[in-house]
Amino acid sequence: MTLYAERLTAVRQKLTQWDVDAVLITGAANRRWLSGFTGTNCQLLITPDRAWLATDFRYYERARQEAPLFELFKHRRTRQDGRRFFKQAGVKRIGIEANDVTLAQGKELRGLRTGIKWVPLEETVEPLRAVKTAGEIQKLRTAAAITDKAMAQVNQLARPGVTEKELAWALEKQMREDGADGMAFPVIVASGPNSALPHHQTGNRRLRAGDVIIVDMGAELDGYKSDMTRTFYLGDEPTEKFWEIYNLVLAAHTAVFAQLRPGLTLRRVDSLARDLITAAGQGEHFGHGLGHGVGLDIHEAPFLSQRAPEEARIEVGMTVTIEPGVYIPGWGGVRIEDFAWVTKNGLERISHCPKTAVISLGN
Repeated sequence: MTLYAERLTAVRQKLTQWDVDAVLITGAANRRWLSGFTGTNCQLLITPDRAWLATDFRYYERARQEAPLFELFKHRRTRQDGRRFFKQAGVKRIGIEANDVTLAQGKELRGLRTGIKWVPLEETVEPLRAVKTAGEIQKLRTAAAITDKAMAQVNQLARPGVTEKELAWALEKQMREDGADGMAFPVIVASGPNSALPHHQTGNRRLRAGDVIIVDMGAELDGYKSDMTRTFYLGDEPTEKFWEIYNLVLAAHTAVFAQLRPGLTLRRVDSLARDLITAAGQGEHFGHGLGHGVGLDIHEAPFLSQRAPEEARIEVGMTVTIEPGVYIPGWGGVRIEDFAWVTKNGLERISHCPKTAVISLGN
């Protein structure tokens, strides 16, 4: 109860900065973080002294149990109910989440004819969510431990003839048996030339001896997610090219863990790995950011990238992925990703699966 009260207070303190009288929270992760409500149909309306949760008949009793700090409004999804919900706040300017509200939803809000000015906000609670509490860190550790255990099975599960989908299903099954509520995202298995695609859609290609295999996956538990990637070589004697690229990516990955400190800009953190890869002549093959935050969303603030705002910095309590990669069309790719949280001394790993690249076929 105290935690959610503190979060409500933090949002109320932002209303003046946002130049609004109230804020409407519609994004699923933001709603859950702020209220504790886990249903799929919900709007939160927050003013300086009141907070409402609107949902329909299906979730009304769940909302009563999960979000006791909020006044409940039973919404029948009619325009009349929408008008009543917003007019009860007695305000003139309501901030809305610009990255969540669709054009159709915006049109619907304006069509209520309440006289309210709708103010698009690029961010609402996302920066507040970026710094995790001790309780959140523990949930993330538990989700990561489930992922660790499954990833450690790849060396036994990956064999010539097994399809990408079959390997992905075996890993998902393992995570669910170990307590995962679901997957943080669909398991990615990218084999052979498919490993050159950073977000390959797992398919029916059969693994072959000599393949490079990228496995990217994460478990979800109580809403919180984990994220990890390992790269493997299917065979006893990896090629010289494989070791050249693998060791380069591993060196970049290691450099970040050795050098990251709170207070660095997000762009500088990205450069800790990017500069090393570029110096080795592979800069054009590292086309995505170094990493991203993970929590209730699989991709959330902060974003470690050269496109991050110049002033944005890494802070104690943030949780991030560190995932440098090199992807060479026609050959394949290597990505190594660990999940970590930022302490006053640097990065502390949340994921711990060993980096055992060679999958021996016993030849």
